[in-house]
Amino acid sequence: MFVTYKLSEKSLSKLQKKGISEAALNDLAEMENMVYPNQETFLSRVRKLPMAKEIMEKEPDLLKAAKGFMRLDLLIPNRTIREWTEALIFAVVVATIVRTYMFAPFQIPSGSMLPTIQIGDHIFASMYTYGSPIPFTDIKLFKKPVKRGEIIIFPYPQDPSIDYIKRAVGLPGETLEIRNDQVFINGEPLDEPYAYFEPNERKSRKAQGLTAVAPSSRYGPVKIPEGKLFAMGDNRYNSADSRFWGFVDINTIAGKGQIIYWSHDPEENLFSGYKFERIFDFLK
Repeated sequence: MFVTYKLSEKSLSKLQKKGISEAALNDLAEMENMVYPNQETFLSRVRKLPMAKEIMEKEPDLLKAAKGFMRLDLLIPNRTIREWTEALIFAVVVATIVRTYMFAPFQIPSGSMLPTIQIGDHIFASMYTYGSPIPFTDIKLFKKPVKRGEIIIFPYPQDPSIDYIKRAVGLPGETLEIRNDQVFINGEPLDEPYAYFEPNERKSRKAQGLTAVAPSSRYGPVKIPEGKLFAMGDNRYNSADSRFWGFVDINTIAGKGQIIYWSHDPEENLFSGYKFERIFDFLK
C-alpha cells in the first residue's frame, strides 16, 4: 500500500492536543502540506527543526498524525483536481462495498420470470442473504441455506460472465420430477402459485400431447446432489433453466432478488412505457 507522510492543519491541531508546545508547532508548520515518501525521510526533516528534541519525544503521535495511505499529492499537484479525484475514488470504493456486501442492481432482459419479473424491470438483490463473501476468495461468512421458492441470482453455469435470475425449486438431496407440467418433490406435488403457463401455449401443447414428452413439461426423476439446486423460471414454457443445463452450485449464488426499483418497457421510447405501478414492488 502506498504510504506517505504529510502535516496538514488538521495534523497540527491533533499534535496540539497531544501537548506539543506552540513553539514546536510553529516549527512543524514549516513542513505543512509537504509530502514525504517514507517515514525515514519525514523524520530526517523533523530532526533538523530547532524544537526537534521536544517534537521527537512525541514521535508515535507525530507519525500517526502525519501518516496517510494512497495519497494523490505526489501524482496530482493541483489541489482542486486532487480533491475531485479523491471524492471519485471514495465514491467508487463505497459503491463497490455496497454492491458486494449489501445491494446490487440487475436489469431483466428476458421474460423467463414472467409474470413475477417483467422485461424491463430493474431490481435490487440483497448480496448478504446467503453469506458475506471474503474479498478475493470463494469463502463466505455467516452462510445461510437457500429456501425453496426464493428468487436467486447466480452466474450462468455455461457462461459465468452472464448473471441469471431464477427461482429455487429443488433443494439438495431431494428427488425432483416433472410430469405434465407438475413438479413433484420426493413424490409429492409441489404447490407453485408463482408458476406461469401461457394459456394458448398450454392449450396447444395439451392438444398435441406435448405436456407428456416435451423437456419443459416432462423431466426426471432426478436426485439433486448435495451442494446443488434445481432452478427454474416462473415462465415455464419460456425459460432456459436447470431442465436444460443442469444444477446450480449453491456456492456460486450471489444474492436474492428483493425489490423492483424501476421498470420501463425497452420496446417503448423515452416518453412512454414506464410502469410506475411496479416500482417498489417486493418480489415474492
